[in-house]
Amino acid sequence: MMSGDERLTVDAFIALGSNLDDPVQQIRRALRQLDTLPGTRLCQSSSLYTNPPIGPQDQPEFVNAVAQVSTSLSAQDLLAALKSLEKAAGRRLTRHWGERVLDLDLLTYGSLVSADPILTLPHPGIAQRRFVLLPWLEIAPDAQLPDGRSIQSLLADAPAHPLHRLDARQHGTPD
Repeated sequence: MMSGDERLTVDAFIALGSNLDDPVQQIRRALRQLDTLPGTRLCQSSSLYTNPPIGPQDQPEFVNAVAQVSTSLSAQDLLAALKSLEKAAGRRLTRHWGERVLDLDLLTYGSLVSADPILTLPHPGIAQRRFVLLPWLEIAPDAQLPDGRSIQSLLADAPAHPLHRLDARQHGTPD
């Protein structure tokens, strides 16, 4: 029996990206901040990867990573917290697929499937994004989407997109 202070937690995967204002530090700071969200613990994070933008090519390369958190926040509250972190980092609305100080995408939230206009889960762009799939596979080699598709099989079928690993895998909160 759970006491009133205990809440069920859910594992969620979050994609992190940045290509402005010292992207490596933006990602590292965001990883530390994920661990401070209410009811949330950073379980692990991937290496950092650089890759060319998938949108307009007249912008800097992106730095990307994937993190796994355990959270008692609802999916909607976690999404709101991620958007707050983006805003605090200085994210501004720019062109579609344009440059970003910080981009935090909720990839999956347990086995939840949602087609809500504000929160679509799993994230609809996962299968086309090697810069999400490769770091995700690094930290969760057996991960699957709620429909049973493995991250490994999605990566094998994803469009070619060059990636370069910047650093070794992080375990928990980075320095």
